Amino acid sequence: MELEQLYRHRFEENELPRKLAIWKVLCDDYFSRFVKHNDVVIDVGAGYCEFINNICCGKRIAVDLNPRVREFAAMNVEVRHESCTNLASFIESSADVVFMSNFLEHLPNKQVVLDTLAEAKRILRPGGRLVILQPNIKFIPGDYWDFFDHHTPLTDKSLVEAVTTLGMTPSHVVPRFLPYTTKSRLPQSPWLVRLYLKVPLVWRLLGKQSLIVAEKR
Repeated sequence: MELEQLYRHRFEENELPRKLAIWKVLCDDYFSRFVKHNDVVIDVGAGYCEFINNICCGKRIAVDLNPRVREFAAMNVEVRHESCTNLASFIESSADVVFMSNFLEHLPNKQVVLDTLAEAKRILRPGGRLVILQPNIKFIPGDYWDFFDHHTPLTDKSLVEAVTTLGMTPSHVVPRFLPYTTKSRLPQSPWLVRLYLKVPLVWRLLGKQSLIVAEKR
């Protein structure tokens, strides 16, 4: 219940349509390159389901401990309430893509982060992809701590080291990708997001989140 209360205070639900519109562009114009038409995709820490509602794939599953996630998931999105370190309902090698966005920093320490990544690897098929969108503390050293439930500092390099330690192969690493939050100055509308994604040079100025894609060998 504490998790639910924290999110109620932090996020205004009347902003959700705008965020969903932004995420539709992100999924259609960028994240779709990592997801095939028939893939089983699992969104760990799905939150308001901005990603999983918008990605096109064969099967979509949202995982989150927040009991309200079902309210935000689309009709054809399956919801499961499980711990990120013990995805007990998923058998080994059953997913094609595991996605995590703005999630790992909320975990209490790096050992739990590593356990979470190991569990993601377990449920991925060989050749499956772990896609992580993550605030990079290297570029937001102060603002990173403005959220009460941010516990673990991470950079693109530390995440690459973590997945490599687990025997996964980093295939796509962008240290500066998206702005820190959807409340950042730019981009603020779908057409600006689409333009932003087409100009990687701008990422070097505004990008505060890193993107890491790692494949299971």
